[in-house]
Amino acid sequence: MCDTPTESEFALCGSCWGDTPFIGGLCCDTCGAPLPGSGDGVQRVLCDDCMLIARPWSKGRSALVYKDATRRMVMSFKHGDRTDLARAAGQWMARAAREIITLESLLIPVPLHWLRLLKRRYNQSALLARAVAHETGAETLPDGLIRPKRTAPLEGHSRDARFATMQDAIRFSPKRKHQIEGRAVVLVDDVMTSGATLAASAEACFAAGASDVCVLALARVVKDA
Repeated sequence: MCDTPTESEFALCGSCWGDTPFIGGLCCDTCGAPLPGSGDGVQRVLCDDCMLIARPWSKGRSALVYKDATRRMVMSFKHGDRTDLARAAGQWMARAAREIITLESLLIPVPLHWLRLLKRRYNQSALLARAVAHETGAETLPDGLIRPKRTAPLEGHSRDARFATMQDAIRFSPKRKHQIEGRAVVLVDDVMTSGATLAASAEACFAAGASDVCVLALARVVKDA
């Protein structure tokens, strides 16, 4: 993220590492948001949002808090052609997801509408899924889901508006249904805010016959971050 040399490729320098808010310790079992205190490792722990919103997936993890250096990193990745950042992000996400990814997991990225994909030239979530697959050995299905409905950007919208916008916006790919059916799916995305996009994606996976769905995001938007 800066011009400082590092000992290994695709790494952060000491200064950037210190400015990057990694999620460690106690976190929400459903979305991966960091939580204060420590758990007993037995009882399920949820953040305020996941207590109020019914999540269609079973477990979730995030590697970073979406603020400051993380926000700059994600913006560079999505809109600045910094696709090389996926290599480092894949390592962080694999570490965060060690409890939800197995060799039997099927990694599916959140899809882009074809017009947005044409404009951006790549799906950042698909690059992250491939990087996580490289780290974990899990299988990835980059075109398992499709986004036939073109939706407006969700930034700045309320939680209810986000969920309304994503209603029926994502579906499973008919030609990939047989590859999803009966599988434990891990959805991969760059940022989780309200969870509306991941919820629509999870429902599409269950419609295709997935046995279980977990979610994994590079960054999680949290209150007061």
